[in-house]
Amino acid sequence: MAYLAPAEFVTKMVDAAEAKIFMSTRDTLIRGFMAGAILALAAVFAITIAVQTGNALVGAVLFPVGFIMLYLLGFDLVTGVFMLAPLAWLDRRPGVTWAAILRNWGLVFVGNFAGALTVAFIMAFVFTYGFSTDPGPVGTKIAGIGEARTLGYAQYGIAGWFTIFLRGVLCNWMVSTGVAGAMISTHVSGKVVAMWMPILVFFYMTFEHSVVNMFLFPFALLMGGGFSIAEYFIWNEIPTLLGNIVGGIAFTGLTLYSTHVRTAPARRLER
Repeated sequence: MAYLAPAEFVTKMVDAAEAKIFMSTRDTLIRGFMAGAILALAAVFAITIAVQTGNALVGAVLFPVGFIMLYLLGFDLVTGVFMLAPLAWLDRRPGVTWAAILRNWGLVFVGNFAGALTVAFIMAFVFTYGFSTDPGPVGTKIAGIGEARTLGYAQYGIAGWFTIFLRGVLCNWMVSTGVAGAMISTHVSGKVVAMWMPILVFFYMTFEHSVVNMFLFPFALLMGGGFSIAEYFIWNEIPTLLGNIVGGIAFTGLTLYSTHVRTAPARRLER
C-alpha cells in the first residue's frame, strides 16, 4: 500500500494546509459545498440502513463511504481544516496568519452548511413526496435523534453542554485522524483502509460532528422534530463546533506535528 513514514506524511499535511489557506474563495466554497452535501447523503444512507436492518453497527460500517468519496475527490470538511490549517502557521509558512486561517475556516464552514442544507431539503422532499405525506420510519427516526441531541442535552444544563463539547472533541480526534490517515499511503486502497477505521469509530460511538449535524438537525426540523433552531445552535452546533476545533488541533494536528516534524533531541546515555 506504499506506506509513508510519519515524518513524510505529516510534512504532506503541512503542505496541504498551506495550499488550502491560499485557495481562491470560489474553489474553497465549491469544495466545501460538495463535501457537506456528500457527507449529508452518507449520513442519511447510514441511518436508513440502521433503521431497515435494526443494527446500528451496519450503518456505521458503511457510513465512511461518504467521507472517502469526498476526500478522494478533493473536497473539504471544516473538521479537516480545523486540524490542518494551523500546521502551516506552526511551520512558519510565508504569508500564513491567523486571519488567513480563520478566513479558510469560515469559507469552508459556509460551504459545508450550504451543501448539507441543500441535501436536507432534497431528502425531506423525497421522503414526504413534496411534504404531502408522513416522513416514514427514517424521517421519524431522524426527528427523534434531533430532539434527543438538543433537548436531551439541555435538560442537564451546563453539564449537558460540556458533554456535547467533549463528544465534539472525541469526534474530530477520530475524523482528523482519518484525514491524516489518507496521507499515509500513495495508493487508493491504502488511503481507504486508513480513513475507514477512525470514521467508523466516530459514527458508531455517536460522537458529535458539526458537518453531519448541519444536515441532521435541519432535516429533523423539516421532519417535525420538537425543538427550535435556537436550541439546535445553543445545545448542539456551537458546542460541537468548538469541540471539533479542540479535538482536531490538540489530539491530532499538534501531536503529529510536534513529534514527527519538530522532534525533540534524542536522549544521550550518560557514561
